[in-house]
Amino acid sequence: MRNGVSSEGFLLLDPSMNPVFVNQAAAEILFYPQKVATQRKLDRFLTTEIRGRLLSTQSFGLPTLVSRFHSGKRIYQCRAVRVKAIAGSDSQSSLAVFLERGSSGSIPMAQVAEKFKLTTREQEVLQFLSEGGLTTKEIAARIGISPNTVKAFLHLIMLKMGVTTRSGILGKAITTKF
Repeated sequence: MRNGVSSEGFLLLDPSMNPVFVNQAAAEILFYPQKVATQRKLDRFLTTEIRGRLLSTQSFGLPTLVSRFHSGKRIYQCRAVRVKAIAGSDSQSSLAVFLERGSSGSIPMAQVAEKFKLTTREQEVLQFLSEGGLTTKEIAARIGISPNTVKAFLHLIMLKMGVTTRSGILGKAITTKF
């Protein structure tokens, strides 16, 4: 937090992934290293920046939100929540997007993967798990697999690491000596 302003970015996107609202922190993150000088410049380039930095296209051709991206030397995590209005006839929901500065590698992923012989998919599940607060369904949605498959990968990781819980996975990954 600087000058009483949150350093977390917040965007509200309509169902077509066009911006409805963007706070100052999100604009600065998306435009870095350029400064956001005028509202006109912001309006003109914002949709392009959002589509270029925050969206990826899955095999089905549908745009999905990336889980993390770089802005300069910083890594930001993207979290999204579907927002549906209580009143109104529009059945489509908007997307609230939070841009949070990521941790600087609290889990040495390459070393953990090597020590516990994790497959690429297990590493991917571990990476999303380490981002904190993601449910099995959220991990599944970000990877593009079923929640049951995520549960199976979590079980395999637990077996390989000799732990019995999701928090045990993280604890072992953080405290293991290499």
